[in-house]
Formats: sequence, structure tokens, C-alpha cells
Amino acid sequence: MKCPYCKQADSRVIDSRAAEDGATIRRRRECNGCGKRFTTYEVVEKLPLMVVKNDGRREVFKRDKILNGVIRSCDKRDISMERIVALVNDVERDVRNTMEQEVESAKIGELVMERLKDFDEVAYIRFASVYRKFADITSFVEELNKLQAHKTEEQK
Repeated sequence: MKCPYCKQADSRVIDSRAAEDGATIRRRRECNGCGKRFTTYEVVEKLPLMVVKNDGRREVFKRDKILNGVIRSCDKRDISMERIVALVNDVERDVRNTMEQEVESAKIGELVMERLKDFDEVAYIRFASVYRKFADITSFVEELNKLQAHKTEEQK
């Protein structure tokens, strides 16, 4: 790390601790050349995650899009914002843990639906109806039957 005063590249760390946000390390350094002290912050490098849309377009991953969709699907349900945010955090973690720089929007939608299935049945059906673009009542009933089969399997 270059000293901001004398520009010498040799310094030593004299104190290291997590910053208040928990995602940053604060390091107090001392220059071996001039003896002056300075502070640096170390953060994890986040590469932009790109979402490949169904039509082939690419856009930067936006967590808020998932959050808004889940909030809409949970409308008028007795579900705390804390639980909704935790679900979205889990989905984002799963997406980022793939270590891919590009992820298909369909994959994100499926991850959300998988989480919602055990989270709240009504929210799941609401999200699925928009995500899967139910064309008629038959597709809606088919999705309800799949959900019922999942619940029955889970109870065994």
C-alpha cells in the first residue's frame, strides 16, 4: 500500500478491525519510510452480475426487482417485512453463489418460486400466476394441483 504522504510502497498494519457495516475491514497503517499513519479500508470485490432476459437482452442484476415482486405477491398477507427481506436475501445469495457472471432470469424466477412454495402458498400462487403468465383457469388449476402434491409429499 502506497503511503499517501511520501508515496513509498512499504507500510505495516498496526491495527485491523471490522468497520461498522461488517462488510469492510478498517486497517490502520504506518509508513516505514516517513513514519506517518493512515487508514485504509478493505472490501470484497463484487463483479457485476448480469441477468439474461428471455428475449436475450442483458441487464445488471437488481435485487429490488425480486423484492418488489415478492412484496406484491405477499400483499394483504400477515407476513413481516423482515421475513420477506430474508427470503430475498436467500435468493440473492443463491444466485451469487453460482459464481457465474450471467444468470438467466428464468433461473431467478424458479429460485423465488421454490422459496415461496414453503414460505406462503398464496404468495406462491400469486407470484406463479404473474411469472408463468397463466393463460387461463386450467393453467391456474394445474399449478394449484402441483402445489397440493408438493404439500402432500412434504407431510409424508
